[in-house]
This record gives sequence, C-alpha cells and structure tokens, in this order.
Amino acid sequence: MSAGAPVPTRVVVHEDSRMLELAYDDGRSFRLSFEFLRVNSPSAEVRGHGKGQETLQVGKRDVRIVSIEPVGHYAIQPRFDDGHESGIYSWAYLYEIGTDHDRLWSEYLARLQAAGKSRDPSPSDAAGPGRAPAGARPAAEPLRARSVSRPQR
Repeated sequence: MSAGAPVPTRVVVHEDSRMLELAYDDGRSFRLSFEFLRVNSPSAEVRGHGKGQETLQVGKRDVRIVSIEPVGHYAIQPRFDDGHESGIYSWAYLYEIGTDHDRLWSEYLARLQAAGKSRDPSPSDAAGPGRAPAGARPAAEPLRARSVSRPQR
C-alpha cells in the first residue's frame, strides 16, 4: 500500500443487510453490499489476467460472506458462500470501489442487461457450492453484525 493511502478505522460485517461497512481515517465511509464486493472481486477468476478477460458474474444477488481473514496490515480476504475465496481486497482497492460505487454498479447492471443475464441465482445455483438447499436453516443463528479487527498502520 502506498504511503498516505487511506486506512480503515472501522470494518463491520452486517449479516442481515449483507453489507460491509468501512470507515476510513480521512472521514469517508462506505457501505458495500456483499453482492457488489463479489462481482467486483479483484481476483483473476473475476477480472482475468488482462483487459477483455473479465468474467461477468451472474446470479450473485443473495451471496453472503461466511468469513473474512486479514491479509497482513493492508487487506482482507472474504470467503463467499458460493465458494469464491481468491479475492484479496486491499484497503486502497476497497476505498477505490467505494468511491466509484455508483459508476461501477451502473456499469455492472448494464453488462448484465446486455448479456441477457440476471442478478438472481438460477434454480440450479440455489444449492450450489457452500450453500444449503432452499429452505434449510443453519445449525446456529449467524451473527447479525461483527467487527473485523481494527487495521494496524
């Protein structure tokens, strides 16, 4: 991370609303949906290895984050319930997509529409990797909100 890059002072996972809340040391704050994070994953699986190699992410409306691991002092690595876990989200990247949220979201929706695809999971995805069959209840109630360890400078 470059010197002077914003660092979050607070990171909270809101389970019920499926939002990641980030408050940065420059006073800015963002609430990013799990779906938004998933479809904008910085992983090669989503972004490819170069321009034009992106893979359009479809059916992610209901995706959840099942865990988040810190990566050094510069990033987090969420694990999503659809099995995706290869994206490492630096604090700078989260700040960038938070700042550009509206543009990125509009572009994503336009790409979905152009491809004739949907944000909604297909019936075959309902019990995909890491997901319980429709109607199944978890063994224990999930946490409603949890803080991720405060980032160190």
